[in-house]
Amino acid sequence: MTTQPRARRAFWGDIRFLIGIALVILSIVGVWLIVSSARQTTPVLQADRTIAQGEALVSDDFRVVEVSLGTVVDGYLAPQDLEPGMIASRTLSAGELLPATAAADAQSSRTTSIVIESSVGIPESVAVGTPVELWYAPLVAETDEFDPPRILVADVVVASIPETDGMLAQRTAMLEIVIDRSDVADVLAAITGGAALSVVPLGHAS
Repeated sequence: MTTQPRARRAFWGDIRFLIGIALVILSIVGVWLIVSSARQTTPVLQADRTIAQGEALVSDDFRVVEVSLGTVVDGYLAPQDLEPGMIASRTLSAGELLPATAAADAQSSRTTSIVIESSVGIPESVAVGTPVELWYAPLVAETDEFDPPRILVADVVVASIPETDGMLAQRTAMLEIVIDRSDVADVLAAITGGAALSVVPLGHAS
């Protein structure tokens, strides 16, 4: 009586088993890396108040918060990234994280701020950071009358609105606006020429 030789396990079957084990291990490692990355936080700056375009960025106006930003962490400024001479290149809302694109060097900025007086008061909807149009009505020479109002600067940003002191504090007609440096001469000429100035929120009729 002869015995049949035991069949050997196919080599390809062993390879598939090893590949399966490797895939399971890689899957576990991948999940672990994703969970670990989600748990990692980074300290970044968060605005405590609305910061208008052109305002200086100072540490007193920010708090440090720990957030999980993943791959976009380099797009936001940490406390050590805030340097003297930085200004807001756009308006930052209260509670907003400070993105690197919203910070600029003051020397390279094309904007500046100027204080004006509104002849018709300031709309209640206007606040710090509000984009507005600057309108003016030129004074007719040798009269006390004004020409019809027209747009002087089409896009400016409100930097600050002073308020009177006391229990019945109210807005004054003065406000500080951020404008392009190229528009400064026109605004100053309108002021010295006695024109009546007013601000209109964008999207509203004059």
